[in-house]
Amino acid sequence: MIKQINVVGAILIDDNKILCAKRGPGRALANLWEFPGGKIEKNETAREALKRELIEELKIIVSVEKEAFKSTSYEYDFGQVNLTTFICHLEKGNPVLTEHVAVEWLSVEQLNSLDWAPADIPTVQKLQKDSKGI
Repeated sequence: MIKQINVVGAILIDDNKILCAKRGPGRALANLWEFPGGKIEKNETAREALKRELIEELKIIVSVEKEAFKSTSYEYDFGQVNLTTFICHLEKGNPVLTEHVAVEWLSVEQLNSLDWAPADIPTVQKLQKDSKGI
């Protein structure tokens, strides 16, 4: 049985740009780009997990839209990642790197310039298709 890993990611929008985060070396999916976020803990909603993870990983406070933007699943060698992304808006702070090695604020049109983790690619594609609202 494949391990199921339920995670959330933030499509963090500020000034019509989206925050993209690069994973560090020596970790799963090293040096690939992702929407920041992390695992959903027991007794935690997806939105609560996302707010908590962004405080822990980037030292920022965000508002999270009620409806999920995109849900995807991707089978890696370490397990099946079930990723749910939400549109978020920066409320307080500037991103501080604690787990990532880099962040970039990019327009929707620039997202394809990065080497994304496979689970994040469907969200990138949907953003580019539906970019009128960003």
